[in-house]
Amino acid sequence: MTAVNWFSQDLMHEFWFRYLHILAGITWIGLLYYFNLVQVPGLAAYGDEGKARNITITQIATRALWWFRWASVATLATGLIIAGVVPDYMKNFLNHTSPDDYGLNAGNAAIGVGMILGITMAANVWMVIWKNQKVVIANATNVLGGGEADPNAAGAGRRALLASRQNLIFSVSMLFYMVGAAHFYETVFTSTTPAKASTFVIIVVVIGALFELNCLGKFGGTAAGNKMLKPYESHKNAIITSVVLWAVMVILSAVIL
Repeated sequence: MTAVNWFSQDLMHEFWFRYLHILAGITWIGLLYYFNLVQVPGLAAYGDEGKARNITITQIATRALWWFRWASVATLATGLIIAGVVPDYMKNFLNHTSPDDYGLNAGNAAIGVGMILGITMAANVWMVIWKNQKVVIANATNVLGGGEADPNAAGAGRRALLASRQNLIFSVSMLFYMVGAAHFYETVFTSTTPAKASTFVIIVVVIGALFELNCLGKFGGTAAGNKMLKPYESHKNAIITSVVLWAVMVILSAVIL
């Protein structure tokens, strides 16, 4: 039997941190899909059953949100550790000068897009979703205890929902570019120049920023009557939008890279 140092520096850098990154990511994105595809439609199906809805929020959603938000932190943290401790990771990531690294430039553009989308999604979790869900949870707890409903709870729930569906929309492309960086773009796009890679990333950042600003209500508010928010009005709309966004980004990469 070959002796293996399971926790050698090389294995920690090249395997364990990546494994933990993927494990945390599965937990985070899995719960994102649970909220959007199961819990939100399920709560809507309660209709006028306010007590049942509030019990679900306080007993189930609260627990799910704990794992959800900390899984996002674990995913982001392990990703940053990989970028910081894997030998020459950032050096290779920022290398756009060698004519022998054309394929790597395409991979850099892809992983860069995945990173940007992932960081944006993590920011949504803590700065929008959890911030507003705390208001919703406090209201549900208060009402179950016989208190008055918080008039701000509905608006907070709406803002959390929009950000959550934006994360659903981003997630399809984020996962594609995270996986595709090493297993698709580096091997398929072998003639990418640094200028092309940079152009692709800039265009994607602009598209992502417009989506993010829209979900935050910067183009007409967060009220249900805002036609700009149609991609977020149902989980089906969000799924369709996620596929359309992914297709647009893939076409852009094929044309530009």
